[in-house]
Amino acid sequence: MTELSNMMLNRRRLLQFTAAGVSVAALGIGAAGPAHAEEVIVRWVSPRGTLEVVDDFAYWIAKKYGYFGDLETVVEAGPQDGTATVKLVDQNQSDFGYPSPGILSLGLEQGMDLVSIYHVMAGDVFDFAFPKGKAPADLKGLEGKTIALGSAGWQAITNPMLAAAGVDTSKVKYVEVSAWGQALAQGQADAALSWEGLRAQWRGQGLDFDYLLGKNVSKFPANSFVIRKADLADPAKVAAYEKYLRGWAMGLEFAWQNPRAATQIAMEQFPGLASQMNPTVATESLMQQTALMRANWENRNAWGFHDQASWQNYFDAIAEIGQVSKVFNAADVTSNQLIPAANDFDHAKVKADADAFQLSDDYKAVDVEAIQAVL
Repeated sequence: MTELSNMMLNRRRLLQFTAAGVSVAALGIGAAGPAHAEEVIVRWVSPRGTLEVVDDFAYWIAKKYGYFGDLETVVEAGPQDGTATVKLVDQNQSDFGYPSPGILSLGLEQGMDLVSIYHVMAGDVFDFAFPKGKAPADLKGLEGKTIALGSAGWQAITNPMLAAAGVDTSKVKYVEVSAWGQALAQGQADAALSWEGLRAQWRGQGLDFDYLLGKNVSKFPANSFVIRKADLADPAKVAAYEKYLRGWAMGLEFAWQNPRAATQIAMEQFPGLASQMNPTVATESLMQQTALMRANWENRNAWGFHDQASWQNYFDAIAEIGQVSKVFNAADVTSNQLIPAANDFDHAKVKADADAFQLSDDYKAVDVEAIQAVL
């Protein structure tokens, strides 16, 4: 376990993370180099350090049903380091990253020419976990406490949330540990960063905590897909990315229509997950996420749409606390350019696919309404 000084992740600190081992050459991600234009292969890297989660259900649905068409796609687990998902895109080792707004802002601060192109988590997905019976009434109760993180870079996620709640973040202590949920359970911290989906997964692993949920205590946006901004000037890449994002949108629509089917598809992709989550817990994990993917729908009304006012509020807030040196203009670093094409699909066909999926007996027994009642 590594103790962290609670410093803003400035340019020097970000480069320290890179020097500490987040070398794309060492990781071997995208080692073959950029794809040739005539054979656009879309590469996506996870921010979690693993693909063995329910979280990427929309991708596995799209693969199963051919929603990507003839487009070749690659997904990589990536390292757990918080900043790798933007650095790999910037260095052309991946085409899509999936960072939080905090991690994206660190890349922008370093001059990475990136743009958020598809907003997945429209509500704040990040939560704080506490030992049973020890959750404070609000985030202000975290002042003076120790918080466990899986990566030092995650301070870019927690500090804005805490500062917005009136916490003096200089009085918060962080510890970095790869198994940060277990560290909390073992009493090595007062709280731990979690997120929707992981919250259910931890419970399935026997890590039973109380929570302050981001969707209740924060108005900030959360993770989105980011690309190199220059790719928007390449017609071949734009066409490929529109097709790619349409596949994701169709997968999200499928899951919204039939969360049990979506969960079963994701769980079948990684059979080992069954030892961590039963079908009910796994379905809850998925539904925790889709609720935020569908957040603010009355203003968004399309999968991946950015509510730029929400993003601007976030960028204003992180500049105010000194996490970045300037206020980013949401209109410059987020884009809805590809959203109409991404949502231009046969919704009735996707619903028919979802309705026709043959659930196993275990998933037939999952009570979706009961899960919905406790989300």
